[in-house]
Amino acid sequence: MKYAWIAGECARFPIARLCTLLEVSRSGFYAWRHRPASARARSDERLVVVLRATYAHHRGKYGRPRLTRDLREAGYPVNHKRIRRLMLREGLAARRRRRFVRTTDSRHALPVAPNLLERDFNASAPNQKWVADITYVDTAEGWLYVALVMDLFSRRLVGWAMSDRIDTYLTTDALALALGLRGPPAGLLHHSDRGCQYCAHDYRKVLEDRGITVSMSRRANCYDNAPMESANGTLKVERVYDEHYATRQQAIDDLTEYIGYYNSERRHSALDYDSPVQFEQRWKMQHQHTTPIGTASYPPPRALPAYEAPQARARG
Repeated sequence: MKYAWIAGECARFPIARLCTLLEVSRSGFYAWRHRPASARARSDERLVVVLRATYAHHRGKYGRPRLTRDLREAGYPVNHKRIRRLMLREGLAARRRRRFVRTTDSRHALPVAPNLLERDFNASAPNQKWVADITYVDTAEGWLYVALVMDLFSRRLVGWAMSDRIDTYLTTDALALALGLRGPPAGLLHHSDRGCQYCAHDYRKVLEDRGITVSMSRRANCYDNAPMESANGTLKVERVYDEHYATRQQAIDDLTEYIGYYNSERRHSALDYDSPVQFEQRWKMQHQHTTPIGTASYPPPRALPAYEAPQARARG
């Protein structure tokens, strides 16, 4: 390690001074520099090329566990310790989350539902429990609001909508997409916060007509909907914070692409580092003769619906 450090600094400082500083001999350093690289070192250099490419593919958002899983599935027999060592050596680190910002407006007189989910975020099959929430994205044209619906079984985003307005149209559009893609049976539990968009009559009527049970978080308690809050944070950290959107449509296109990546490629620690699509496919193979996922067929992961610009949408 001392010799390697000297080799990295010898362009800026005399070798003799560096050897004296680290208390090693110059002859030992020169012998080391001309010595053939070990098999381990050569293997590390080959692995670093793949590691950097994988890190770049995920836009620098993957940390050690997910990178290790990716490389293992690519055929490299690596462990977490080796990946950690190489990431430190190469200066690779996943980006951290920012602080949570609340957007829910629960100051209304609309009826609210009790918290039936009670922080039980486990599900044994698809379409048992959905969670929903709204987040926001800054653009040069102003805020873009994003409504998401997630299936807790696989953490898959099954519904989404985006608009320049944070209203009931936004949430009902996301719910309509989820219902159309998944075709859930009656008895599904739908959980959200107490925002007026989820308490609105039109939204509740859609849930009631489909036989869906309504659950809502307690007032000012984001932990009651923790998986959805986590997904919102992931979207911000892994895509939004690195971008500067000139228009809302640019943000819509980028986030729609990210949702496809999130569902089909991104590894989730809660799923033993499978992607949501992989996790559901494994489940479907094991239960293909028992419980169907839903009446609707699955679209290809990248076959995502197009959106018109929010400002062009008609409002009744």
